[in-house]
This record gives sequence, C-alpha cells and structure tokens, in this order.
Amino acid sequence: MNPLVSPAGLMAEEGDVIVVDVRHSLSDPLFGIRAYAEGHLPEAAFLSVDEELSGPAGPRNGGRHPLPLADALRRRLGELGGTDETLFIAYDDVGGLYAARFWWLLRWIGHDRVAVLDGGLQAWRSAGGVLSTNDHKPARKGHLSIRPTLCPTWDIDMVQAWAAAGSAPEIAILLDARAESRYRGEEEPFDPVAGHIPGAQNRPLSRNLTPEGYFKDRSVLRDEYEALLQGDDASSVVHTCGSGISACHNLLAMEYAGLPGSALYNGSWSEWCSLPLRQD
Repeated sequence: MNPLVSPAGLMAEEGDVIVVDVRHSLSDPLFGIRAYAEGHLPEAAFLSVDEELSGPAGPRNGGRHPLPLADALRRRLGELGGTDETLFIAYDDVGGLYAARFWWLLRWIGHDRVAVLDGGLQAWRSAGGVLSTNDHKPARKGHLSIRPTLCPTWDIDMVQAWAAAGSAPEIAILLDARAESRYRGEEEPFDPVAGHIPGAQNRPLSRNLTPEGYFKDRSVLRDEYEALLQGDDASSVVHTCGSGISACHNLLAMEYAGLPGSALYNGSWSEWCSLPLRQD
C-alpha cells in the first residue's frame, strides 16, 4: 500500500483507523508527551520513541534506540485497539522523521496496513485540520497476530564483515541518512565519537523532502535513488544513521518511489562507534 497519506486522505478515511502521534526530540525526552498534551490530531494516541518504539539492548541489538521486543509492540498496539485489519497512520512535526520509524517497525512485525501523514502536523493544520487535547480512548481491546517480518535487517556482525571485506559494493551499499556534517565527523551531538562507518555513503533524509516539508514526487525520488544505485537492485541497500531512526526515512522514501526491499542496520553509528575494535 501507499506508505504516505495526505491530510485530505486522512480526513476521508473511514473504518478501522488509528492515528498515532510520535513527536519526539532527541535532546528532550519529554518533548513528545508535552506536545501531545498541548494539542494533537483528534482521537490520536501517543507512543514514545524512547519507551515504546525502542527496546532493551542485546548482543546484536545495540545503539541508542535498540529495536523493541516484537511481542511488546504488538501488545501495545492491541491496547490502542489495533487488530490485523487496522490502518495505523503516524505523524510528527519534523517531516516524518519519527513517523517513518513507526511505519518501519509495524512492517517489521508483519503489519503492512500502516502509513505516514505526509507533511505531518503542519500539513494537517494547513489543510484546516483541528487539534484536540482529549486522550485516546480505545473503543475495544485489540490484538495483532504474529506474522512474518516484511523488513530485512542487518546486525553488527554483518556490518563488520562487510567493512572487513573492503566495503564490497557487490555485497551491499551502506547508506547513511544523517546530516552531512555528522557524516563527515565535523560535529556529533549525541554519540561520543564523530564520523561514519567506513565505506558508507551519505544520503541525508532532508533530500527526500520539498522545502515545504512534504515528500518529493515519487518519480523524482525514484530518479535520485536510481542514480545512487547505479544499476544495482534496491535490495542491495542497507540503511544506517545515528541510532536506527532517521534511516527509516530513507527506507520509506525508497518504498514510496517503488524501490522496495532494502534493509536496516538499526544499531547504526551509535552501536558501531561504541565498539573497542571499530574500524576508523
């Protein structure tokens, strides 16, 4: 299905739809819940990026935002009233940065009825949408079935093997979604070491958006990513960033452009740079 929905499309949606507010700030963990309390889309629920869209770290699940436990995420979505038939629509106020993480996670647990509100909160307001301060009240207790994942992933061992092989392009293209200054190591506001994984290329997520904060036309995105692929299949791309969040924006952009099948290295730079034997 289309991973993006317009404000008009959301307003016209009927039936089993749950809207999810995932606003967040990496520098202020309480920003999202405060913003939700001040005003959110009517009947929207709130999920925390730190607490519900991330989980406990493990041997192959590190970094600042490890993947959540799939069962815990399914259970939380059920508490919101979600079922296998529910269409979840996520939004934020930063061009889909965090909403794309939600989109990817639902597909990771096998739920394909999920989309991101294109343009986010600002687009909703511009389209005449109102805000509410009422908390989400589920109409029922839901349940999501255990389903096969729709999203390939890489772990730290796979990335280390790729780097040790000389960043072999015939194996994968590692694509870093962070801003150019962080990729180049000129600044690093969140992790103790600056730089990027050796061999990674840079595609800042901001390039997926128009100046107004909407995703570019899918044909434009397809041309841009195909130029990067240089004839390789989309499945050769492994997305990375700081901690597995902004990489999902590039994943969504490729999916929207008709280039599905790329993978996520969720641990990303925050996990890589914590390794004592990392390759600089």
